[in-house]
Amino acid sequence: MRYSLSNDTWGAEELEAAHKVMDSRYFTMGSNVKQYENDFAEKFGAKYAVMSNSGSSANLLTMAALLYSGRLQKGDEVLVTAVSWSTTYFPISQMGFKIRFVDINLNTLNVDVDALEDAVTPETKAVMLVNLLGNPNEFDRIKKICDKYGLIMLEDNCESMGAVFDGRCAGTFGLIGAFSTYYSHHLCTMEGGMNVTDDEELYHYMLSIRSHGWTRHLPDGSTIYRKLNDPFYESFNFIMPGFNIRPLELEAAVGIEQLKKLDAFIEQRRENARLFKDRMESETSFLTQQETGDASWFGFAIILPQEIKGSRDRFTEALMANEIEVRPIVAGNFVRQKALKYLDYSISGALSNADYIHDNGFFVGNHSIEMRDNINLLIDVLKSVKL
Repeated sequence: MRYSLSNDTWGAEELEAAHKVMDSRYFTMGSNVKQYENDFAEKFGAKYAVMSNSGSSANLLTMAALLYSGRLQKGDEVLVTAVSWSTTYFPISQMGFKIRFVDINLNTLNVDVDALEDAVTPETKAVMLVNLLGNPNEFDRIKKICDKYGLIMLEDNCESMGAVFDGRCAGTFGLIGAFSTYYSHHLCTMEGGMNVTDDEELYHYMLSIRSHGWTRHLPDGSTIYRKLNDPFYESFNFIMPGFNIRPLELEAAVGIEQLKKLDAFIEQRRENARLFKDRMESETSFLTQQETGDASWFGFAIILPQEIKGSRDRFTEALMANEIEVRPIVAGNFVRQKALKYLDYSISGALSNADYIHDNGFFVGNHSIEMRDNINLLIDVLKSVKL
């Protein structure tokens, strides 16, 4: 492709780190995972971090820890925006909670904060905030709503590593935040996820749930289980239903090196975004994502204005013909996905903005390298389409 969705961010450092793991012949979760977790927590200003095998699993860890710790009960309602990736929603349902869909703000593509408050019912116990395509939410306004109704704030930050709101990193505003380091994301460990929290009890629950629900990885003195002084017994001792969603040492070793480069990656993405926004706003009538705080620009969302709505196929076909990779804006309005029939859910109000981007939106990639030629090509192709 002339303009791909993502770029390869690995250098010699990542390859050397991977080779050291392979030479060690120790591949399962070990010292590299622990170091990467410590480095990650320090980088983002959190007390604790738990690595898993994907961002999807990180969301699953969030919901499981809340259930088994008793912070939430099965049947409790979780508010979540109607536009996100599938594994924002599936873990909520898989752990026995009810999803309540809320519309997005057409400018920011994050949750419509006014609609969020209107969606609260007596059954609502938590809000899962999705920082979409690198854009942080309006955390100050949302926190007031959560405080008013006694709701737990959670974050799916898988698309927004490095985003900042009011001097604080997105992913650390919620009780638990989830990150992803899949190939196309801000950092790449091939596959990989991370949870961060300042809550020690939830941290211990996630340590156990990540590895089958056993006690082996709990620290001595844990508040959720008092370990016996018997390594044989504690090696296969299960205290809750868990998963095997552990990461590999190779992924963590690469993550340690990638994390050192994050600031440079984010600054380059922001520079690319400035060029993209300048040219889109001065030369086209398309709508683009409005930044809240300091976004980390996962990709570039493009939305057709009202006067040309319904003509998206003309543009996406032109982009593909010119070797520009293009995708829907995440999964569009997820209420319109067939998988919905398997979920326990309700819908708050009309999802008109989610519907609009479902039918009239698309996105292209942003990279961690300079993209002037790519962006110039994109603009030229969009302007060449005849309606």
